[in-house]
Amino acid sequence: MEVSKIIQSKIFENFQDFKSVLRQWREAGQTVVFTNGCFDLVHRGHIDSLVKAASFGDRLIVGLNSDISVKLLKGETRPLINQQSRAVLLASLLMVHAVILFDEETPYELIRSIVPDILVKGTDYKLEEIAGSDVVLAAGGRVERIELTEGFSTSDLIRKIKDQF
Repeated sequence: MEVSKIIQSKIFENFQDFKSVLRQWREAGQTVVFTNGCFDLVHRGHIDSLVKAASFGDRLIVGLNSDISVKLLKGETRPLINQQSRAVLLASLLMVHAVILFDEETPYELIRSIVPDILVKGTDYKLEEIAGSDVVLAAGGRVERIELTEGFSTSDLIRKIKDQF
């Protein structure tokens, strides 16, 4: 299969489109890990977090905030990069097995549909602030909080770029 088809096969517009893939993974006994974010201007901090998240299981799902969702969270000037481009970039990474878009402010409903074995977020979130943690824990799964790579932030990067002009 050519590279672009492999990348596109990892991108899902919603949970319904992804459901059969998840069923196959579950039937194969694979551990499903979920993390999420906007991933606007992907940088080393993002890559480090995705590598750490992927290390917890067999399959890594990335819930990707849609353009609508990013605007809700970050304001009218964001995202800088549209959802399809962000999804392609994430899906091209070796450690990412699926990218699923969501329109809400948080991926709570997506997590409720997937019920991953392990939910991963950064230590910048308290356990009770992590969307879907209640769902995962109630199902017997785990929530892992990972250290973020210092010095890497999309907002800081945007500020730095603006300061150059």
